[in-house]
Amino acid sequence: MMTVPRTTRFPQEVAAPGKGGIGESPLRPDGTLKVKGEFAYASDLWMDGMLWGATLRSPHPRAIIRGIDIAPALAMTGVHAVLTHEDVPGRKMYGLDHTWDQPVLAIGEVRHHGEPIALVAADHPEIARRALEAIEIDWEVLEPITDPMAVLSAPKRLAVQERGGIARHQPVRVGDITVGRALATVVITEEFEVGIQDQAFLGPESGLVIPAEDGGLDFYVATQWMHNDLSQIGPCLGLADDQIRMTMAGVGGAFGGREDLSMQIHAGMLAMHTGKPVKMMYNREESFFGHVHRHPAKMLYEYGANDAGKLTYAKVLIVLDGGAYTSATLNVTGNASSLAVGPYEIPHIEVDAYGIYTNNPPCGAMRGFGAVQACFAHESMMDKVAEALDLDPVHVRQINAVSQGSKLATGQVLHAPTPMAEMLGQLRDMPMPPELDASDIRNLPGGASQTTHGEGVVRGVGYGVGIKNICFSEGFDDYSTARVRLEVIAGEPVALVHTAAAEVGQGLVTVEAQIARTELGIERVTIHPADNQVGDSGSSSASRQTYMSGGAVKAACEAVRQRVLALAQAEFGAMSGLRLVGGKVVSRTGEVLAAIVDVLDEGVVEETREYHHRPTTGMDPVTGQGNSHTQLALCVHRAVVDVDTDLGLVKVVSLDAVQDVGKIMNRLSLEGQIHGGSVQGLGLAVMEEIQVEDGKVRNPSFTDYLIPTILDTPSQRLEILENADPHAPYGLRGAGEPPTLSSTPAIAAAIRDACRSRGGNVHINRVPVRPEDIIRSS
Repeated sequence: MMTVPRTTRFPQEVAAPGKGGIGESPLRPDGTLKVKGEFAYASDLWMDGMLWGATLRSPHPRAIIRGIDIAPALAMTGVHAVLTHEDVPGRKMYGLDHTWDQPVLAIGEVRHHGEPIALVAADHPEIARRALEAIEIDWEVLEPITDPMAVLSAPKRLAVQERGGIARHQPVRVGDITVGRALATVVITEEFEVGIQDQAFLGPESGLVIPAEDGGLDFYVATQWMHNDLSQIGPCLGLADDQIRMTMAGVGGAFGGREDLSMQIHAGMLAMHTGKPVKMMYNREESFFGHVHRHPAKMLYEYGANDAGKLTYAKVLIVLDGGAYTSATLNVTGNASSLAVGPYEIPHIEVDAYGIYTNNPPCGAMRGFGAVQACFAHESMMDKVAEALDLDPVHVRQINAVSQGSKLATGQVLHAPTPMAEMLGQLRDMPMPPELDASDIRNLPGGASQTTHGEGVVRGVGYGVGIKNICFSEGFDDYSTARVRLEVIAGEPVALVHTAAAEVGQGLVTVEAQIARTELGIERVTIHPADNQVGDSGSSSASRQTYMSGGAVKAACEAVRQRVLALAQAEFGAMSGLRLVGGKVVSRTGEVLAAIVDVLDEGVVEETREYHHRPTTGMDPVTGQGNSHTQLALCVHRAVVDVDTDLGLVKVVSLDAVQDVGKIMNRLSLEGQIHGGSVQGLGLAVMEEIQVEDGKVRNPSFTDYLIPTILDTPSQRLEILENADPHAPYGLRGAGEPPTLSSTPAIAAAIRDACRSRGGNVHINRVPVRPEDIIRSS
């Protein structure tokens, strides 16, 4: 018998009268459980008699499988199945966004380190592990293709099948850079690099799949986009959509890493083959191989400016290493090209962005989605222009800043208030942190390790601006579905909100309830488990769920409200201006006409609605022009760092931000998103990087892949602005991604500022910044 995970059932949220609606900060329904360690994540799923699934992965980044012998594994006691690509019931390939280029299990060759080859189902996870070791493979190891720049410059394009080639080239052309060069009095040319960042979510990939009596399967998985999973799982397993029931299990973080499939098809194959429930759960090492990462990038930027600091032209080359399979590379490349020069007015622009196939680890969606890499480069260039002209870096940004009515590089006009120059002024005027107190070694770079006592420690200040598209772009039909049911339970009106949207830690289940309380004028709201028994809600990515699923919940609630008011009008006669307030039907004058429960008379009102944002267009394949984004959001950061320039150590002292969110839906959750995004950008700035050597991942563990802890997290002063977007529900802007963009270049700029004060040739053009970069620059 299966223990139903608590993660699929959110407690009723009961707010005090007038509380818990939009603009309030009600407690998260899952918050107490998580703090107390009682929340059930996907890895906690259990069912009596279940088997444990495990995956054999390639030790080589590129090799031919000349032969595979599964007999020794099958002969082991406790092993119920050993499967290869020959056992895939349906289509052997899958892929995000219908690219369908990734094999369920390797077919004759492997194209990246860690590629899945075979599956095992056993009575115990240790038996499954030993069975994997017993599988024998005859390899022909090949030389991996690992340098995306070499692929780009190869006189004859390498075959995509060998994982060398171009997935997408997206140019952007504005004006004539020859004219821009003639107007420039200073020209800056720099190369930049961004390493591979991992999403580093704490909950590893996990799920439970149970065979059903109708020949279908019940999935309990942690994912970001249930219906997109379904579109890939069904064809590969040879099952119709209605034979697959998917329920969201507890998600321990995502940040883009769960948008692609991991163990879903594999567990489904094993469950179908054995006729038993199968649980799969990756350990930390396997998790590094089981999901995509942020695209590493190499970028060449050339800017021209006049003596006043106004930019005259930009010439940009961005090369993104997508690794072995397409995943989200096509869209990441589009994002990087469209936002390559950031939120600045530049009259002449030439951008070329490339997504490249290699035999490196597959890369895909991660918080910031192509804009992070570009932001590090364009913000570094703004600092370098300011330095070359001996101008204030904030001033240079302000005089080039976009505003309402400005055009981006793609020709898209900013239709909503965009007070970037004012935001930078607010940020600069924020109080600075106190001076370094070197008497307490915990305040010093290196902390209690006592590597320094203040010698060579210098303070630096830096700024960064990030602009991020919200929701899906380039003509994608982005929509979300919500079903809202209003009924009387125990004499009280209660709303049930049902969407397929994934709660991945961002607080969506809280916001959905807030919207229902506000629109229906009631207190009691319950969130239905997310599953595929309701229409698609899209992915919990692109900072889109509050905008899109929030918009769908609002629309469904409005339809329910209209039906209730229609019932009230039928009872009291034609009256205008009726409202639902505090569980009552209230007239325009404030007179209470009836309780909702009396109007419903023990009945039920239910409505389902889809919400679509305003349409976007694709980018022109030659000029890059087009209205490719539905919404854009700004965040600006100021970083203050203490740097030991002798040892190359960094302590981020403060990381203050100003962000425009359009409408504060839930301040507590919003501040958490800005804090978390800022710290994830801090990780990229100074510590987070997957080390890949000749195509092999060298640090797949939290011992060797470093992420910021509470001791690395600085104070963060926030100013949150509400300049409403007239096209968005409640005027809101997605808020989760923009702080991840601007925090990284702000920290890098602050490190440069500290190094510059010691003299020398400062050259910090790569993140994460390494100790040797600082020492070399000081």
